[in-house]
Amino acid sequence: MKNNIIKSRVGGKSKRSGELLAQKLQAEGITNPKVLQAIANSPRHIFIPEILAHKAYDNTALPIGQGQTISQPYIVAKMSELLLGKKGDRTSSILEIGTGSGYQTSILAQITDKVFSVERIKALQFQAKRCLRAMDLHNISMKHGDGWKGWISKAPFDAIIVTAGASSVPEALLEQLVDGGRLIIPVGEQTQILKIITRQGDSYNEEQVEAVRFVPLVPGDLL
Repeated sequence: MKNNIIKSRVGGKSKRSGELLAQKLQAEGITNPKVLQAIANSPRHIFIPEILAHKAYDNTALPIGQGQTISQPYIVAKMSELLLGKKGDRTSSILEIGTGSGYQTSILAQITDKVFSVERIKALQFQAKRCLRAMDLHNISMKHGDGWKGWISKAPFDAIIVTAGASSVPEALLEQLVDGGRLIIPVGEQTQILKIITRQGDSYNEEQVEAVRFVPLVPGDLL
């Protein structure tokens, strides 16, 4: 029954709202057409508590329970754009660390062939799965696990995106990239910097993008 309620929330004004949000993000510098189209197509309001639905298409982060947040749409779009690279090529497999609400997952699922997503909080993973099913997105595999360890049995990945702030770059994630693959990750504790790390054989090239603020990437202790 609850999944039917979520499905009923997908329609309505969400398409127009998504299109307007995509236009706002384009004005703020997001240029990749695949990312903008995915933003336009995604009903962000179903990924947040219904009481906050009136703020769903504002360019702001919002609480989703369990001490977690749904990221600001600009950051979701920016990280997705960085993940695709300057050429904007479609990648075949992406690992997402931190499913959270599932909104970022829904964007990734529309710009790549396969998404593997890891979440340490079971309740959030369960709710995200309901929302993604309501959108009829079926190229997503989900795991309840420790994001610091990645998903070794599904590796290597063309790209990895981390949606929580890591105190340092997890070695396991670097090892799970293909040669030429990209890791998009916020690094730091009080101050976080969004970084692009590209694998080049056994070495890694690091580029700093901008200052960001995410909830911490917590190792171990699954909930």
